[in-house]
Amino acid sequence: MGCKGSLVRIQSLRPLSNFMIQNLFNEKKCLQSAVAVASFVPIIAGLSGVLQGTGMVEFAPDVSLNSHVKYLSGLLLAIGLAFLYCIPSIETKKSLFSALTFIVVIGGLARLLAYITDGSPETPMLFGLCMELCVTPILCFWQWSLACKYGMDR
Repeated sequence: MGCKGSLVRIQSLRPLSNFMIQNLFNEKKCLQSAVAVASFVPIIAGLSGVLQGTGMVEFAPDVSLNSHVKYLSGLLLAIGLAFLYCIPSIETKKSLFSALTFIVVIGGLARLLAYITDGSPETPMLFGLCMELCVTPILCFWQWSLACKYGMDR
């Protein structure tokens, strides 16, 4: 349901002033914008990996390794697209947003383990680590907060 349906739910759950309702809609728009921008990171990285395989990291590719990198890049692309799917009615997508965040954080923890055991990777990988362990969880907590304000926390 779009914003109009959300407004009906909000007004039926608790009385809110027009000011509070406007603030809620503004917060929703800000979250939607932040998720839209952030979702392009895995989409671009995923597409790059799908199209270039191991060629995106400047070494001679092994056929099996290249196949695996392209598969994982496809998963990354799908995660980014799934986050984009959440945007139109983001306040109702708590379960999907949480599941996607869980997947991203587990991947980030695996990348952190590689950082600890193998050393520091190149800058794009460090950027990915920051997205996985900082930005995505922050967006998830923000989405949870918005869902609660809309009465969608059940």
